[in-house]
Amino acid sequence: MKLPIIKHLSAFIEENDEDFLVETIETLETLTEVPSLKEEELDVIGELISNMYGALEVHKMVQQGTPKKEALNSFMQRVLGSIDT
Repeated sequence: MKLPIIKHLSAFIEENDEDFLVETIETLETLTEVPSLKEEELDVIGELISNMYGALEVHKMVQQGTPKKEALNSFMQRVLGSIDT
């Protein structure tokens, strides 16, 4: 996951609607079922999906009253914490 991408996608959600990301995630998840995709292509799609889910999570925290910067930092700390364990 990349914080600049999550931050950018979070801004996109604020300007538009989270449904755009949800539908994009569904589309990308469907693409992962294509048998001819190479491992590298699946990795890229997986990274995109992860960043989109991250942006949705940050957006959810902001809607619950967490300042955006704090929500981004908190989310990334959770991600890094899950990697360390």
